[in-house]
Parts: sequence; C-alpha cells; structure tokens
Amino acid sequence: MIRVLLTGGNGMLGRALRAQAASRPDITLVAPARAEVDLADRAAVDRLFAQGNFNTVIHAAAKVGGIQANIRFPADFYTENTLLNVHVIDGAMRAGVKSFLNIGSSCMYPRNFEDALKESDILTAPLEPTNEGYAIAKVAAARHCDYIAQQHGLAYRTLIPCNLYGPYDDFSPERSHLVAAIVAKVVEAKRKGLDEVSIWGDGTVRREFLFVEDLAQFVLHLVGREAELPNCLNLGLGHDYTVNEYYAAVAQAVGYTGRFVHELDRPVGMKRKLLDVSAAQALGWRVKTPLNEGIARVVTHYQEMFPV
Repeated sequence: MIRVLLTGGNGMLGRALRAQAASRPDITLVAPARAEVDLADRAAVDRLFAQGNFNTVIHAAAKVGGIQANIRFPADFYTENTLLNVHVIDGAMRAGVKSFLNIGSSCMYPRNFEDALKESDILTAPLEPTNEGYAIAKVAAARHCDYIAQQHGLAYRTLIPCNLYGPYDDFSPERSHLVAAIVAKVVEAKRKGLDEVSIWGDGTVRREFLFVEDLAQFVLHLVGREAELPNCLNLGLGHDYTVNEYYAAVAQAVGYTGRFVHELDRPVGMKRKLLDVSAAQALGWRVKTPLNEGIARVVTHYQEMFPV
C-alpha cells in the first residue's frame, strides 16, 4: 500500500485525482482541506508530515487565476505560491519522504517560442509578463525539487501539464482560465438571448488545453515510478487550437448561434504555448478525451452547477 499526500485536493485536478484514486486499492490518498491544514503555515505543514507517514506527495495546491487576476495581483501570486511550495517541498524532504510529484505549469516556459516547448527550454528566455509572478514561483518549485534530487538522491520530480479544463473548474470572471471563461460566457449569452459574445484579441493566439481526468489518471499511474522520471516532464496534447476554435467548440456544445466580436485592444498573453510531449509518450502517455467530448462535459457540469 502506497500512502500519498495530495495537496490541493479540492481543486479541479485534486478532485479528479481523488475520483481516480477510488479505484486504486494499492493507493491510500490523504487530501486534507485548507481548513484542516493551512499550507502557508509552516508549523502546520510540519505537523502533517510528522503524523502522516507518507510514501510520496502529489503537490497540486496553488493559488491560480486567469489573465486578469495575474495582471492585477502579481505579488499575491508570487508570494502565496512561493510560501506554500517551500513549506510542502522542504517539509516532505525533512520528514524523509522519498518521492515527490510536483505539479508545475506551462507558464514556466519562455514567451513566444514558435516551436513546441521542450523541458530543456525552461529559463532560456524571458517569461510572459502577464503571469510572471505565478510563473517564477512555479519555476522555483521545480528547481527546489531538482536540488533535493541532486543533493539528497531523492526522487523529487516536476510534471508540467499544459492548461487544464474539466468539471469543477473555476468559472468566476476574475479567476477563470480560457475554457471555463468561454463556457460561462457562452452559456449565459444563450440564456439571456444575447446576439453577440466578445473575444479578447483577434482570436488567433493558440492554446493547448488538456481534459483534467486524462492528467489525473496518468499522474496516479506514475506513483511508485517517480525514480524512472526525468526531473521535469511535459504532459499535454501535443497539438493546440486557436482561441476562436475554442469559442466555436463551446458554441456548438451549447447550441449558441450568435456572433463573436473581437476586442483588439485587450491583452492576450503569449501567442503560442505548445508542449513537446515526446518524453512522456515514451513512458506511455496518451490523451484519451477529444476536445468536443471534454467541452460537452464541462458545459453540462456548468449548467448543473449554475441552473437557470
């Protein structure tokens, strides 16, 4: 039996991991809520590790938000994420936890690379300014795991997923990422009978979004195999879509027939952010959920969470 500490268990990825772990009798997943353990409190984290007898950690906790929140509150995103990352990673090491899966982010990569991003591209060029505070905290956490692996010989690794979407995403205008924001906008536009929906920019920037359940299943597949992994491992589709294509997919799922209007003066972030997933594919990584199926499930989830 492998005893796993999951941080961020009430987030979108955390919920998917908990659901997947229910069918894994070889894994005991412990996922304390924030009310039980505040990861910003180092003493509380140390008590958790002292009592937990964990074999490994899946560190999925993070303060996250969409482009608006990242632009407005860069200090908050940097400080809060740095604190909880240091507490959890260092706490696990000091407690003798021998393996660790740190969930990184594709924002760790430099901005505006035309080619698919390889793990070796981290810190080779400037970051995207619109989410730099969050990105620096994520890069630091990955390096922290690298240093522990180097200095102590422990299997502390970082998984770098592309953007995620799925049930239990955050649909609030201030914190939502692209797909959740689109679902909320288009569903509400249809409900209100609106003739048009706005899109920031011209809609040609490209984004890679992975259905969260696909990631959760593979993360659990890697539990117990951490020592086989490289220090950083990309997990994504291996291809991307334009923002316009995401809007079209959501409109089709919702049955919305209005028009889209582009706000060309709005910030759009990086032009492209596509991950090279060849290393993960060599370890058995495969994407299972096509975009139209995943979008349809998110639309249904949103409509159930926010009925008319």
